[in-house]
Amino acid sequence: MERFRIATFNLENLDDHPQGGIDFEDRVSVLRPQFLRLRADVVCLQEVNTRAETKKGERRAFALDKVIAGTEYEHWQRVVSLNRGGVHPADKHNLVILSRLPILSFRQIWHDLVPPPSYRPVSPVPPPDAPAAVEWDRPILHAELALADGRRLHVVNVHLRAPRAMWLAGQKERFGRWLSVGGWAEGFFLAAVKQAGQALEVRLVVESILDRDPEALVVVCGDFNSTEGEAALRIIRGDEEDTGNGHLAMRMLVTAERSLPENRRFSVIHHGRPVMLDHILVSRTLLGWYLGAELHNEALGDELVSPALVRDTPETYHAPLVAEFAPPRVVS
Repeated sequence: MERFRIATFNLENLDDHPQGGIDFEDRVSVLRPQFLRLRADVVCLQEVNTRAETKKGERRAFALDKVIAGTEYEHWQRVVSLNRGGVHPADKHNLVILSRLPILSFRQIWHDLVPPPSYRPVSPVPPPDAPAAVEWDRPILHAELALADGRRLHVVNVHLRAPRAMWLAGQKERFGRWLSVGGWAEGFFLAAVKQAGQALEVRLVVESILDRDPEALVVVCGDFNSTEGEAALRIIRGDEEDTGNGHLAMRMLVTAERSLPENRRFSVIHHGRPVMLDHILVSRTLLGWYLGAELHNEALGDELVSPALVRDTPETYHAPLVAEFAPPRVVS
């Protein structure tokens, strides 16, 4: 019986040329033990930066390479998201899937299933002459992996838009100060549109997989910037309480970390409030393989308070989440 572990980890702007006074070697020293502790077979990463060593050189994730150097992850297959043109990885905030399991195929989805909505903001100064497309900030990364029994595991890596107001011309000064409540409110509304739209596209990716195979093994991992009851996570899960149709129950995704005690269920501490923003969602068939989850949040700092107290911290303020699976025993 082959067990396997899947992890998700937001590395928060991982870069070997970090801004400010952050010492990258300190980041390596802190992050490498966290990677080793995962003992994962598949790792979904968010916020991995890349760069080229020369002006026309290939963009590579040098920072990630240095963090995992000397570990088993160093030699695994990987998939990296690309920029909007699909030419090369973006300079900031790429998605990465590292896999010990063979990667059979992969694709990037970015407005392939959901066109960007058109909207004409009312708050900018000067106001725009025409509506503009409201595009998502990042793509979705989907890989098909080979399991030992010949089945395929679908891994979807996501990083949804944070609930942070989108910039609007003439409505915001430097250092984040808004000039009107109305301007901030419209910027926040547009951020919510982006997050919900991304979530819809993730759900349609899952639908396309289940259309081909209703019993597909599907796991959706990443930083959802959304808690259990919020819209983005509800859109992706597709709870039968929301659809009102028991025949669609097999289409529902289940939040793996629900099996953990409630007081342990947090991946971020925001101004003293523990919140669960990083998730692993599994299809009903894969839920039958589920053994348990781990949240490595023991050393987690407060994402708002800690940076004010610790200058140039090497930490990431997202805790890794790991889920373990094994094929169920079949009685002949």
